[in-house]
Amino acid sequence: MSNPYNAMDNKKEINIGVLGLGVVGSGTVRTLIENADIIANRLGVRLNVSKVAVRDPSKKRDISLPAGVLTSRPEDVLDNPSIDIVCELIGGVEPARSLVERAIHAGKNVVTANKEMMAKAGGDLMRLAEEKNLDFLFEGSVGGGIPVIQPLKQALAANRFEEVMGIVNGTTNYILTKMATEGAEFADVLREAQERGYAEPNPTNDVEGYDAQYKIAILASIVFNSRIDINDIFVQGITRLSRRDFEMADILGYVIKLVGIGQDSGNGLRVRVHPALLRKDHPLASVNDVYNAIYVRANPVGTVMFYGRGAGPGPTGSAVVGDIMEIARNMRRGATGRLGCTCFAQRNILPMASLQTRYFVRLTAEDRPRVLASVASVFGDFDVSIESVEQRAREEGKAEIVLLTHRTVEHNLASALDVLSRLPIVARIDNWLRVEE
Repeated sequence: MSNPYNAMDNKKEINIGVLGLGVVGSGTVRTLIENADIIANRLGVRLNVSKVAVRDPSKKRDISLPAGVLTSRPEDVLDNPSIDIVCELIGGVEPARSLVERAIHAGKNVVTANKEMMAKAGGDLMRLAEEKNLDFLFEGSVGGGIPVIQPLKQALAANRFEEVMGIVNGTTNYILTKMATEGAEFADVLREAQERGYAEPNPTNDVEGYDAQYKIAILASIVFNSRIDINDIFVQGITRLSRRDFEMADILGYVIKLVGIGQDSGNGLRVRVHPALLRKDHPLASVNDVYNAIYVRANPVGTVMFYGRGAGPGPTGSAVVGDIMEIARNMRRGATGRLGCTCFAQRNILPMASLQTRYFVRLTAEDRPRVLASVASVFGDFDVSIESVEQRAREEGKAEIVLLTHRTVEHNLASALDVLSRLPIVARIDNWLRVEE
C-alpha cells in the first residue's frame, strides 16, 4: 500500500535559509545546530542551515558556521532552489517585506520574528502566502519564547475573545520594576538598562511604547479576527512617570505597568498602549524585570495567561525554530498553507475620548483651606466622581493631592484637568494614569 504522505518521504534534509544573523538570527542558528539531533529525531528529517545572508560575512561572530554558508547576497537564499524555508530575521519593514514577498513568489515557506513588519504589512504577506499554498509563521514576533500566537490561532480558536492584555516589552518592564522596588527615577534606571544591554542606545521604540504597539496590534488582530491598523492604536510611553507615582500607587494598593490592551466593547474595539495602575492581586501585577506575560479572557475558556522571557537570542530563537519545525511537519505531509490569515471581520476602533475607566490623578496645589473643595467642585462640574483622596504637604506652601476616581469618561476627566491646570490655586498637574481592573 502506498504512503499518502510520500511527497517528501525520501527527503533526508530540509534546507533552511536565514536572512540576518543578529540577536535573533544567531539564537535561531545556534538552536538549529546545537539541538540538531533531537530536532531530527522529533521530526524524522534533519534541518540543515544551508545559507545565511548578512551584511558583512567577514565580521567576527560568536557562532561557527561551515565554509560557504555565510553570504552577503540575499539572492543566494531567495533564489536557491534547494532552500525550502526562509527565515527573515532582519527586522524593520524594508527591505524585510520585499525580501519576504520575493521568497513567497519563489515558492518558499517563511518564518519571521519581525513584529514591526507583521503589524504594518502582515495581512498582505499572509494572504500572499495563502494564495501560494505556503506556510507563513511568526510566533517569535510577540513574547519571545512564550508560545502565544499558535495557541490563540489553534488551541483557543473555538473561543469568543473579550480581552487580551499584556506586558509585552521587557525593557520597559525592567525599568518600571526598578523604579518600583528601588525608588529610582526614570532617567537613572534607563541609563543602567542601557549599560546592562537591556535597552538600546536609542530606546525610543521601547520607552515611547511603539514596540508594544506593534505587538498588541498583532495579538488583537488574531483574537478579534480583524486587521488592526497601528495608526488607530493609542500609544503612550513611560517617560512621564516619576518615583512619586510609584510611591503613591503602592500606598493605594497598586503597581504601575506598561500594558497593551485589546478589548471588545460590543460596539467596537478598544486597542491601546499606556502605563496603567493594576491592583496588586491582578495576574499581571507580579510580572517583573524582563519577563513578559499575555493575559486573555474568553468564552468558554475563561482566563488564561502566558508567561516567560519576552526577548533575547535563546527565547526568540526557540520560537523561530518551533515555527520551522511546524513547517517541516506540514511539508512532509503535503499540508502547507493550512493555517492562513484569520482576519475575516471588519471591526471599528473606538476613540480614547470615549473610554470609561477609573483614574489616578496627582497634582500640586496651594496648601490652604477650601482648595480641596475647589478641586472636587471642578471634577463634579464634569461628572467625575472621586472615590478616594490623599493630601500631603510636600513643598513649602504647597500640598500634593492624589485622587482615585470612580469610573468616568476619559473626555470628561481630560476636560476637568484642563480647567484645573488653569486655576491659580493649582501649581501643576503632576500626572494622571488609567486604572485597569
